[in-house]
Amino acid sequence: MKQRKAIPVFTYLIILAVIFTLVSGLISNLNQGPAYSDVVHLFEKEQVKSFTVSGDTIILNLHNPYKGETEVSAKMADADAFRREMWDLIQSQQAAGILESYDFAVEKAFSVYDLILPLLIVGLVLMILWFMLAGRANQANSMNNFGKARTVLGVPDGAKVTFDDVAGADEEKQELAEVVDFLRDPKKYTQIGARIPHGILLVGPPGTGKTLLARAVAGEADVQFLSLSGSDFMELYVGVGASRVRDLFAQAKKIAPAIIFIDEIDAVGRKRGTGMGGGHDEREQTLNQLLVEMDGFGRTEGVIVLAATNRADILDPALLRPGRFDRQIYVGRPDVKGRTEILKVHAKNKRLDEQVNLKTVARATPGFTGADLSNLLNEAAIMAARDNRQALSMADINEAMMKITAGPAKRSHVRQRQDLKTTAIHEAGHAVAMYFLPTASPVQHVTIVPRGQSLGSTWSLPKDDSANMTRNEMYEQIVGLLGGRVAEALYVGDISVGASNDIERATKLARDMVARYGMCERLGTVSYLDGGEVFIGRDYQTTKSYSEKVAATIDDEVKVLIDKAYDHCKQLLADNSDAFQKVVDYLLENESMTGKQFAACMAGQTIEDGSDTMLLDDLAEQTEE
Repeated sequence: MKQRKAIPVFTYLIILAVIFTLVSGLISNLNQGPAYSDVVHLFEKEQVKSFTVSGDTIILNLHNPYKGETEVSAKMADADAFRREMWDLIQSQQAAGILESYDFAVEKAFSVYDLILPLLIVGLVLMILWFMLAGRANQANSMNNFGKARTVLGVPDGAKVTFDDVAGADEEKQELAEVVDFLRDPKKYTQIGARIPHGILLVGPPGTGKTLLARAVAGEADVQFLSLSGSDFMELYVGVGASRVRDLFAQAKKIAPAIIFIDEIDAVGRKRGTGMGGGHDEREQTLNQLLVEMDGFGRTEGVIVLAATNRADILDPALLRPGRFDRQIYVGRPDVKGRTEILKVHAKNKRLDEQVNLKTVARATPGFTGADLSNLLNEAAIMAARDNRQALSMADINEAMMKITAGPAKRSHVRQRQDLKTTAIHEAGHAVAMYFLPTASPVQHVTIVPRGQSLGSTWSLPKDDSANMTRNEMYEQIVGLLGGRVAEALYVGDISVGASNDIERATKLARDMVARYGMCERLGTVSYLDGGEVFIGRDYQTTKSYSEKVAATIDDEVKVLIDKAYDHCKQLLADNSDAFQKVVDYLLENESMTGKQFAACMAGQTIEDGSDTMLLDDLAEQTEE
């Protein structure tokens, strides 16, 4: 139903002005001359010389002035009644010569106010009534629509998306292809007794393409697509969310086969009865209704629910059981092959320099999601446009990657020589320690140019995308993290706050090794740390899963591990002081060095001048090899 357009304020002002003018004119017209009682009094005092009655107006010619006038007029309510009441007096005064003449007009005089005023009053009353009734109708309509689901039919921007537009998720697309095939040909599955999943939950980190996959399913199946967010169900009033769930499924059943896509379902599907102070009535009623609709008595074939969330661990178990969300598909971060395909998709509408190698960019971006890669190319395009260049270069992509991960370079900041030296020693400590650690990732870039909150940075990229880490790899990672603090203590003679983040990361890694992954011989193969509980009220006033003695042992073992890594790093830097000093001197002179230059410095070879691209230059050579 279309809403009635609001009438501008000046329209009301014009109407009021017209009404005021007409009423004022009528009042002024009514107030001319004496009142009817005064007219009768003038006749009785024999002051009327002659008179004329025209319609409801009487015009009197007087013997003596009345209020300074010898000719006055007055309005009468009923001229015929005046004639009947005054006729004997008129006849007697005429016979006596007091009243010389008189005339009663046959036709009534026309007055515009007599016609307009009644119509205006009636129209004004009708207009007020219409506005009152229309306001109530709109209010009732809005109340009726309050419980309607705020769905978007079709994709929001109208662009059809297929599996060809989704890269880096081959296994995920294969899982969803069964849903597409069922929607196209359901008899193929039903004739042998197969039942397509009623609900499919897409789980994964933010930016991995869960929403894009859902849109691709709708595009491939060519069916109706109803999309909304989990927060669209929630309102202040209890029961509204449940009403919207019912309306959502009612809409889907009318247009089946259809796909319902609920983004960020954790907004409405959280575990019931959690948190301090009781539950949330509106959310729990909405969740209950969702559970009923997905697997209730009135199950309807042809309606499939797709949902996406970053936090499957906080969803209610009843929502995840078979019959509701039968299948969970994990959409993880893409590997190097997937990142290459994603970069190709996002590079279609961008002008790339001939030297741009997307495989190299993919190798340099481990852990990036599809959204991160799209943002990377977009930032590079902005930089190229800002410098009035017609195509993206590897230097643009390199700078964009460093800007995204560490912040923009602050080359204009004035820094003291001592601060520069301390930063160079700190970063050289990281780089040299990592160079002598067998399992450490190769150093690709070292700089003392401040970016974001860091005064310098050491970049290292893993040789592959392996997510599995051994105890030795984790230990050597702690050694590399402590390189900056150890170098300051050895070669500055003092320590600074620059290693605060390194110490936090090293401590967390050591605590995970000891208490989470069971890598401590003293504590055995036991995990004392869980994944972290979202709802603080669930474990409120409950005891820990381990004693205070075990907690003290954990703290002791963490300190032992950190001290061991510290001594190991100290030995590495002390044994290679000459190479360490060369790295520091080069950084103080040039501010940055590539991985190739760093490797040459550590091998005692001549350091060649490098380009500004740095990070991606070395990777490009490795990719070609």
